[in-house]
Amino acid sequence: MKKSCIIFCIFLLTFSLQAQQSKESLIHYVDPFIGTAKMGHTYPGATVPFGSVQLSPDTDTIPYAFQNKYNPEVYRYCAGYQYDDPTIVGFSHTHFSGTGHSDLGDFLMMPTVGELRLNPGTASEPDKGYRSRFSHDKESAEPAYYQVELTDYDIKAELTSSTRVGMHRYTFPETNQGHVILDLTAGLYPYEGKNVWTFLRIENDSLVTGYRQTHGWARTRTVYFALKFSKPFKSYGNEKYDEKQVYKGFWGRFDQSNNFPEIAGKEIRAFFDFDFEDGEAPLIAKMSISPVSTAGALANMEQEIPHWDFDQVKNEGQQLWERELSKIKVYMVDPDDMVNFYTSMYHAFLGPTVYMDADGTYRGLDQNVHQAEHFTNYTSFSLWDTYRALHPLFNIVQQERNADMINSMLAHADQSVHGMLPIWSHYANENWCMIGYHAVSVIADAMVKGVKGFDHQHALEASIKTSNTTYFDGIGDYIDLGYVPEDKSGSSVSKTLEYAYDDWAISQMANYLGQESIASQYRKRSKGYTHVFDSKSGFMRPKLSDGTWKEPFDALDTHGQGFIEGNSWNYSLYVPHDPEALIGLMGGEKSFVNRLDSLFSMELPEKYFEQTEDITKEGIIGNYVHGNEPSHHVVYLYNWTKQPYKAHDKIRNILKTMYQNSPDGLGGNDDFGQMSAWYIFSALGFYPVAPGSTQYAIGSPLVKSASIPLPNGKTFKIITKNQGEDKVYVKAVYLNGKQIDKPFIEHSDIMDGATLEFHMQNKPAK
Repeated sequence: MKKSCIIFCIFLLTFSLQAQQSKESLIHYVDPFIGTAKMGHTYPGATVPFGSVQLSPDTDTIPYAFQNKYNPEVYRYCAGYQYDDPTIVGFSHTHFSGTGHSDLGDFLMMPTVGELRLNPGTASEPDKGYRSRFSHDKESAEPAYYQVELTDYDIKAELTSSTRVGMHRYTFPETNQGHVILDLTAGLYPYEGKNVWTFLRIENDSLVTGYRQTHGWARTRTVYFALKFSKPFKSYGNEKYDEKQVYKGFWGRFDQSNNFPEIAGKEIRAFFDFDFEDGEAPLIAKMSISPVSTAGALANMEQEIPHWDFDQVKNEGQQLWERELSKIKVYMVDPDDMVNFYTSMYHAFLGPTVYMDADGTYRGLDQNVHQAEHFTNYTSFSLWDTYRALHPLFNIVQQERNADMINSMLAHADQSVHGMLPIWSHYANENWCMIGYHAVSVIADAMVKGVKGFDHQHALEASIKTSNTTYFDGIGDYIDLGYVPEDKSGSSVSKTLEYAYDDWAISQMANYLGQESIASQYRKRSKGYTHVFDSKSGFMRPKLSDGTWKEPFDALDTHGQGFIEGNSWNYSLYVPHDPEALIGLMGGEKSFVNRLDSLFSMELPEKYFEQTEDITKEGIIGNYVHGNEPSHHVVYLYNWTKQPYKAHDKIRNILKTMYQNSPDGLGGNDDFGQMSAWYIFSALGFYPVAPGSTQYAIGSPLVKSASIPLPNGKTFKIITKNQGEDKVYVKAVYLNGKQIDKPFIEHSDIMDGATLEFHMQNKPAK
C-alpha cells in the first residue's frame, strides 16, 4: 500500500513539474543582447514580432565615416549598438537585425538634463554632446522591453512598442532644465548627404509631426512620424543652421530656431523643454511612423496606442512574443541551449517587417501610394540570406505570413518597370544587393509545400520575367553561354551557381503547376554549374567569355577569383539542387567525402585573413565559413554519401561553437534571421538543403524533445533518446515507430503530425 502511494505521489509530482514547465513563460529564455557584440549586428531594443518599429539604443551612428571605401567601424554599427561601447547617443525607431549593411536609424530621441547640447558628441568626449555614459549593470532587455539608466543625466529610460508605435518612458530627476532632443539628422548609413530633406511641424504643445527623406542604401526613402508627449512642453526650438542647410527666403524674417511652429531643411535637430518636480510621474512619449503621411502616422497611433499606459503596451507586446515563441516548444538538456534556441526564434521573427499603415496603405516601388488588398505588406527582404532556411522555417510555423511576404514580393514585381521580383529590398526601394534572384526560391519552396494564399500562376510568371531580365548581373551572358563570364561580370562563378539553383527552383514551380515545357527549359538551365567546373583542378573556377579559364587561379583566395563572400572551396559545394551530380563531377563518393572532410579540418594560411571585410577568423571551422551563408547547407551533404554519420559531430560542433549565450555569441552577423533559422532547424535535427524540394536532410538533434503545433491542428513531435553532450551520433531514426533507412524526411511527414524519434550514441553508426 505504501509502495503504491509513493508511486502515485511521484506520478503527481512529475505531472505537476511537466504542467509547470508547459506553462513556463518562453520570453524569459530570450536574451536580446546575444549578437550585440562584434559581428552579430543585432539590436537589444523593443519591438514586436515583424514590427515596423524597432525602438533601440544607438551607441554610435558614425556620421559620414567614409566615402566609397570600406571602413570596419561602419560595419560595426549596422544595427546601431555595440555592447562594448561606453555611451548611448539616443534611441532611434528603425533598425535592421543582423545585416551586413547599414541604413535606417530614423528619428533619434534623447532625454537630457542641464545645459542644452544639440550635437551628439563623441564616445571619447561625451561631455561635448548630448550622449550619455551608461553601465550594463543598470541596463536590461526583454522581448518588447528595454531599459537603461543614463548615468550623466540620472534619467531612467524605458522603451516598448506596438507594430507601428514606439513608446518611451523617461523618469527624470527634479529639474527645470529637462529636455528631449529629436535628432532628424542621425542615421545608420554613413555617407554625407544621406538626408535629402526633413520637415518638422509643431501641431500643439504636446504633438509634433514631420517626415524624413533620405538617400542612403535605399536611394529614395521617406518616413513620416507623429510624436506625442504625455505632458506639454514649456518651450521648443531647433539648432540654427546657415543658408546651405535650411532655405530661408522670405522665412528669413523669422527666428525659426525658437518657438517657431515649423521648420524644413536637410539637417534638423529639435528640442523640447520640460520642468520636473521631485517624484513627478515619468514623461511618456509616443512616436508613430508611416510610409505614407503624417495623417497615417497619427491614425496608426490612435489605433494601436490611444492611451498612456506603458505597462499595458509592454504586456501586450510580450503576449505577442509568447504566442510566436510557442510555435515551437522544446526541452534541452543544457539551460544555455534553451536560451540560444528561443533567442534564435526571437531573431528569426524580427523580419521581414510590416510595411503599411493600419488601413493597409503603403508607398510602393514606383513611389506611389498603394492599398494592400487582402494581405499584409512586408519589407526588408534580405533574400540572398533568408531563402536558405528562414523562409523554409516560415513554411512550417508562419505559413500565413510567408504567403503575405510572397504577395508583397509580387506587388513589388508589379510595380517594377521590368516586372522583377525583389533582390534585396526595403522601404519601397530595390538595393540590388548581392546576387541571384532568390525570391523564386522562396516562392517555389512555399508552392511545392502546399502553402496557400498567393496566386501561383502569377508567381511563376513573375519568376520567369525575373530570370530573363538581361540587364541584371550577367544574366544575358548566362542565358547565351550557360555561364557568366568573369571578364563581363565579377563574382561570375557565384552568379552562375546561384542562377542555376534559382532556375531549378523555377522548374520545380512549373512542374508543380503541370507546365512541363517550362519545367524542362529551366531544368536544362539549372545545369549551368557544369560550365564552371574544372575537372582538372576539381574546383569551380571563373571562365572567360571565349571559353578559357581565367588565370591564375587560387581555390583559397576570395579576391578576383569569381566568388562573393566565399572562395572556390566553399562555392564548389554549392549545387544544393543536384548533390548526386556534384559527387559525380568530383570523382565519386570517396573523393567527395575527402573534400568535405578536408573543408572542416584544413588550416587556412594567415594571408587569407588579411581582408577582414570578406573573411575573419570568427565564424570559421577549418575552411568552413559558418558566418557566410553559401556554406550553410554543406555539412548536410554527407547525407548523399554512405557516411552520413560524418555530419553529426560537425553539426553539434557548429551548434555549440557558433551560437553561445553571450553578447558575442554569434559566429557571424545574423542576416535577418538566417543564422538563427539554421540553428533552429539543426537543433531540431533536420535541414532544408534545397528549398524548392519537399525533402529535409536528417542531422544530429540538440533537443531532448520538441513539439510543433501546426496550422492544420496537428502536432509534429521530436523525441531524442540517450541525448547528451557526448552522444552526438545518430544510431537510428524512427518515423511514427518505423525505422527509416535513409537520412531524409518529407515535408508531408511534418505536416501530417508525425513523431520523429532519434536514438543517440557516443560513436559513429557506420
